[in-house]
Amino acid sequence: MNAFTRTIAATLLAVATQASFAAQPAPATAPVAVERTANYLTTADGVQLYYKDWGPKNGPVVTFSHGWPLSSDSWESQMIFLASKGYRVVAHDRRGHGRSSQPWDGNDMDHYADDLATVINTLDLKDVTAIGFSTGGGEVARYIGRHGTGRVKKAVLISAVPPLMLKTADNPGGLPVEVFDGIRKGSLDNRSQLYLDIASGPFYGFNRPGAKVSQGLIDSWWAQGMQAGHKNTYDSIAAFSATDFRGDLKKFDIPTLVIHGDDDQIVPIDASGKASAAQIKNAQLIIYPGAPHGLTDTHKDRVNQDLLDFLQK
Repeated sequence: MNAFTRTIAATLLAVATQASFAAQPAPATAPVAVERTANYLTTADGVQLYYKDWGPKNGPVVTFSHGWPLSSDSWESQMIFLASKGYRVVAHDRRGHGRSSQPWDGNDMDHYADDLATVINTLDLKDVTAIGFSTGGGEVARYIGRHGTGRVKKAVLISAVPPLMLKTADNPGGLPVEVFDGIRKGSLDNRSQLYLDIASGPFYGFNRPGAKVSQGLIDSWWAQGMQAGHKNTYDSIAAFSATDFRGDLKKFDIPTLVIHGDDDQIVPIDASGKASAAQIKNAQLIIYPGAPHGLTDTHKDRVNQDLLDFLQK
């Protein structure tokens, strides 16, 4: 692994996890969509969100929130599997990512959570199992912190960024801000190369000795990242690296599954998965030995089965 890739590994490991933006109460009026089509809805602040709604419309509902800087396409292995099992699976492209519009402002965790609420409320989804990967895990946590669990009956955090990774006075095990500044610099200097280095190195563990490298996964990750807006993905670094989810996790009052690999070079397990499982009441923690950050692809068969088992409980 070259010096730049090492910087990316260390940097992104922060990118995915810091915290200093605490949750604020949601607006008194829940977000409602202004306009909706088969694949797009428009939020109250004018952002167009692309969404997928697969599987039987009368099936148990599962929502998926994706990681940075990806899109809902990153969930396709889980979505097609669960849809084939009779579940209604819904995933949207986060604002500024994928096929959603690219607003100049509002690229923060509160807006991400409110957008998820808009999707859930507009489609009138109930008894939802909300699943979030990496930054998407923060989105799910902030959704529960701001909007509660009236429409959500279960939650799953996979390789997720909560609770807090920024080194602060009350979080001495976190990462220094310089780590996150490094990824911001890489984004401004050469975003395309940054994404290639992340995907071909630490994200899937392809930088480990003996790793079986998939060029297809690398290309897909890069393509999804480059489809997202430059300003949106840049702002999102602060969203997932400077957001404190500890208050949100205290509001979890539903069955919660936490899945994390113990060789996650992006969001290290001790400061994230293990810490979140300890803070969420009665959470179930499943550790994948040797698994990287991107285990929804590298270990997709096991992830799919673990999700199905949890859904069927």
